[in-house]
Amino acid sequence: MSDTGHPRNPARRDAARVLAVGAAALAAPMLSAQARPQQYIGLPSYRVGPFAAAGSAIFGGIIDVMTHVNMTGGINGVELVWQECETEYIPARGIECYHRLLTWGAHRNVIFEPLSTPMAYGLLGRLPADRVVIPQFGFGRSDAADGRVFPWLFAIMTNYWSGASAMINWIGAREGGMERLRGKTIVHLYIDNAYGREPLPVFRALAPRLGFTLVELPVALPAGLEQGAQWTRIRRENPDWVILWGFGPGMNSTALTSAARMGYPREKMLGIWWAGAEDDVVPAGPAATGYFATAITPGGRDFGIVREIERVVYGAGRGNLADRARIGSVYWNRGLAMGSMWMEALRTAQARFGRGQVMDGEQVRWGFENINLTDARLRELGLHGLMPPMRLTCADHEGAGVIKVMQWDGARWNIVTPEWVSSDRAMVRSMVEESAARYARENNITPRVCPA
Repeated sequence: MSDTGHPRNPARRDAARVLAVGAAALAAPMLSAQARPQQYIGLPSYRVGPFAAAGSAIFGGIIDVMTHVNMTGGINGVELVWQECETEYIPARGIECYHRLLTWGAHRNVIFEPLSTPMAYGLLGRLPADRVVIPQFGFGRSDAADGRVFPWLFAIMTNYWSGASAMINWIGAREGGMERLRGKTIVHLYIDNAYGREPLPVFRALAPRLGFTLVELPVALPAGLEQGAQWTRIRRENPDWVILWGFGPGMNSTALTSAARMGYPREKMLGIWWAGAEDDVVPAGPAATGYFATAITPGGRDFGIVREIERVVYGAGRGNLADRARIGSVYWNRGLAMGSMWMEALRTAQARFGRGQVMDGEQVRWGFENINLTDARLRELGLHGLMPPMRLTCADHEGAGVIKVMQWDGARWNIVTPEWVSSDRAMVRSMVEESAARYARENNITPRVCPA
């Protein structure tokens, strides 16, 4: 245990518990199969491997939300049942899990969240025939925000293009105005896969428009530990900012310790939300102090849903996390937000197609496309402050396009932007529609006509 209260290897503890907890989670719903209708969801989690810290906490949070729903009456009486399938964040295994989880007895899966951009890309062509929604909460291909072309794929809350735009907006504000970016140098240090390359179109568009020099530095998979050449280049370039588009404690903590070793200020580093959890900074020790990262769901226990799940689920000894110190962590809170979105989609679908009934894929998709999280609704769900207000539609599968920015002080994350930081919504939407239209042409897809 570190002196911050966060275990240095919490994922290992939760991975060791997953089989027992998964069996217990399934057992209770199965016993009451004759008494209550059941909505089945397949979970392609990754609790082992280089990215286990994120996967174990996020999927733990999702399961905690579903457990809480079951403990408080289900979705209008419909009980949730689920199975997990370990992917280790390997695309081929993710596709295998997709097929394995597609059916379970008489149940058919309706939501599949791989939590992996490469997996989402690989599964895209299978979704229409299978009638399965991939929500892509804060990950995946950004042009999925255009629901006319991607009816089964979402880019919920903030896609990577919106995130990249908002990051540049915040850096500009930090420098004293967007005009101050002219002549600056910004490094994009990224893991070399579809996830790391996803924001490049936005950075490449903004660089000439705003007058900054963009330096692209990919880091090899699988864990991103070999960064010597990249930091030699950073030392030579002496950039004004480094945007860290990493994933996993290995890559992210290596970047922070490398920066400290060469004397690059962490106050000039801004990480994407997959490089901004406790697990990313604690291993780096003092080298992480001062580092900035974005957040689509901040950490902390001062949220209604966190208090409720800790009281009801963990108070009854039914929590999915083996280590309760992770309650309120950035990744676990993200799992709560993700699971809550699924529950809201199911409630919305039931309100249209039949209260207390099991929803099929088409109905669940409609539910997602009609989510309307007003400020009042967020307060009802205990999500106020954890998520921004947003509305999804047939055409808009994103909704918000905003971030917060937080800074690590050596012991905890502190939010430095009380208000949500906006992206350039017009620019991003234009890029989304252009990319989606190109995909439609290349794949002979006729876009849906959505209501005005």
